Amino acid sequence: MINEIASDAESRMRKSIESLVENFKKIRTGRAHPSILDSITVSYYGSDVPIQQVANVSVEDARTLTIIPWEKKVAGDIEKAIMKSDLGLNPSTNGDVIRVPMPALTEETRKTYIRQARNEAENARVAIRNIRRDANGDIKNLLKDKDISEDDGRRGEDIVQKLTDKYVAEADQLLAQKESDLMEI
Repeated sequence: MINEIASDAESRMRKSIESLVENFKKIRTGRAHPSILDSITVSYYGSDVPIQQVANVSVEDARTLTIIPWEKKVAGDIEKAIMKSDLGLNPSTNGDVIRVPMPALTEETRKTYIRQARNEAENARVAIRNIRRDANGDIKNLLKDKDISEDDGRRGEDIVQKLTDKYVAEADQLLAQKESDLMEI
């Protein structure tokens, strides 16, 4: 029973880390990366679809993304969708190729993005601690119902705490990596 609780807690904690990684992808660094456009959808034949489903997105150089739509008539819609997004990007169309230059980050925007990254990391740490609380509550219920011994309960709580420490440390490491990316000029 304790192993089931621990494995459930670990899978939920892993999902919190995966969510943190996805949220970090939305925070723009000065470098061009196709995942920056993951959250943008384009109206395509009446339905909203991600840009990756209607065009090829690639990195031209360190500060420029190149988008080549599969159908020429979608190029205008892709350009409008990028401009409407809150990423602060200004695409330019040259025939059937859309180029998206990444503006250099100012000190103020870097600090704003770092604050945003720290907030995302703190949300992930809180989620991980909530999962620990739930798992420890399940273990306490097993103890109360006398389904496990006190030693097993203590051992189970130790396992859950080690998992919590591991995933909180991973969130901190991801935050440190994102901060160093943001401070890079």
